[in-house]
Order: sequence, then C-alpha cells, then structure tokens
Amino acid sequence: MPAQFNQGWTYSDRVSQAQAQVPVLISVFLAERYRHSAAPLWRQRLQEGEILLNGRRLDGDGPLHAGDRLQWQRPPWREEAVPARWRVIHDDGDLYVIDKPSGLPVLPAGGFLEHTLLRLLERSCAAQALPRPVHRLGRHTSGLLVCARRPQSRAWLSARLRESTAQLLNQPGSEARSAATRAGACRKVYRALTVPAPLQLAPGESLAITTPIGRRPHAGLGQIWAADGPDDPGALPAWSEMRLLERRPQGHLVEVSIHTGRPHQIRIHLASAGVPLLGDPLYRPGGEPRPGALPGDGGYLLHAHRLRLPLPAGGWLDLEAPVPPELS
Repeated sequence: MPAQFNQGWTYSDRVSQAQAQVPVLISVFLAERYRHSAAPLWRQRLQEGEILLNGRRLDGDGPLHAGDRLQWQRPPWREEAVPARWRVIHDDGDLYVIDKPSGLPVLPAGGFLEHTLLRLLERSCAAQALPRPVHRLGRHTSGLLVCARRPQSRAWLSARLRESTAQLLNQPGSEARSAATRAGACRKVYRALTVPAPLQLAPGESLAITTPIGRRPHAGLGQIWAADGPDDPGALPAWSEMRLLERRPQGHLVEVSIHTGRPHQIRIHLASAGVPLLGDPLYRPGGEPRPGALPGDGGYLLHAHRLRLPLPAGGWLDLEAPVPPELS
C-alpha cells in the first residue's frame, strides 16, 4: 500500500472532576493528554480552529471545567507505505491466522489510521465475517497473528492467554514453570537476530530471563516500557527463555519462547541480557530505552515462528510460519 493521505480523525476527551480540581488551560490539558505535542503547538491548533469545546469551535485558549468535552479534529496526514499482503496459515471459518509481514501495523495508533491490518481486513471482509486480532504484534515483528471472527471466540482466546500468564507466574520455580508449559500452557516461539555481543552460551543451550518490565518517563510519549528492578512496585513480572541456535559474524541467531505477554517483552529481555536485537534503535544493553527513540522505530529482525494455543471447541492448535531467509 503506497504512502498516501488519510481523511483525518477526531479525538474526543471529557474533563473529569479530578482533572479539573486545579484550574487548567485547554492547551496544557491537551499537551498532558497527547505528549507528542507541547502546549505552544496546541495553542496554534486552537487558533487554526482544530479544537471544539462542547461542540463549539474555538479560536484561542481558555480554562476548562469538569464535564467539558473536547474534540481535536486532526486534519488529514500522510501515512507511510506499508506491505498489504500476507500468507494465510489457518482458516477454519472462525479462527483466521496469518503470517503478518514486517512493517504492517496491526491496529490504528500513532501515525497510522488506514494503513493497518485491521483496516485492510475491514475492506476485504463482510462485517459479519470480519476477523479481528486476538493479540498484537509490533509493527516490525513478522509472523503468526491470531484473529477470530466470532466475538465469543476472540474473548475466550484472550482470556486463555491472560490465564496462561497468571498460571505460569504462580509456579514456584523455573522447573515447575517448565513442567506447566509442557503440560499445556499457551506457547509462543520467536526467531530473532541479536548483536554479536559476548554470550556465555553454547549453541543449543538456553537462558531464562525474568527481568521485570515497568514504565519509565519519556519526553515524547509520557511513559515507555523498559527493564525494571525487582523492588519497583509497579513492575510486571515477565519470563522468557532464549536458546542460542547459531553464532554468526553479524550476530547471534536465537529462538525465544515467551511465557508472559508483556509489552515489547522480547526486545527488553534480550537487551537486559546484554544482547539487544540487531538493529533495534530503542533498547540498548540493560533494557534501557535510548533517548529520542520510539517503540515504533524499526530496523530489527523478529519473527513469531511457532504458536500453540487451545481451541474453543476443545483440543489444541499448533501452527508454524516459515522463517525469513535472514533468520533461517
């Protein structure tokens, strides 16, 4: 799909009692709500008539009160070109599993509104047969993505994925967790290429990574996910297993099994282990984000290779997406 302008979008917000406890200007409220733009830019948008307050178009800044409704009528913007074709791995009339290409966002977010998998599915499928994603893959992650046509199936599978995370984290030790995984927890396996940093593993050996993942302040986004310390009360427990497949001149070919589903888990965990994804512009060794970089920036190779998940009607579904040549 070539780069092109969309039709714009309207973002809506309502001012809560808590937000109105301290007097706040519209520009300051919007700068806090949408961290990509500072207050001076919001004042410019107010002057240009892009902001509505309680249905009335504004031409300048002013105070807000509890219950006020704001609308930002964002003008059309140019969306980047994205791949618009994918391989269907499984389709039983309800579950629809594809091999998503790298570069295609799954859901509208950030600079993407129309150039997403969901919008492409909406254009090609009748409303009653529309497959909707059960989980997410990052824009630059390729491989297996599960969708479901029936809302009941989508909700059921989402619940199973959450339960799988909770059950595994409640196991007392790594051996018990591995046994629980073999007994039937959902399983996701990825292929990746890391930087050629020192790694104390022989080919075929594995490393368990349990670095917690939490939020850090970010100038452009407000907050961003990163490796966190075990004493941080807001950190989420996470568990990945990295297996070294091959040492290559340009980097290490690894297989990563994730047993929890945290945001950017593989990118953060590999970086926390000292071997970030080769070409990852965001996460540096230790799992810390680089200043100025964004989660949507690409340049790395990460592929959802194998997946095992339960079926709503009973039994299990085992799927595999062929790996790209660079990861074979």
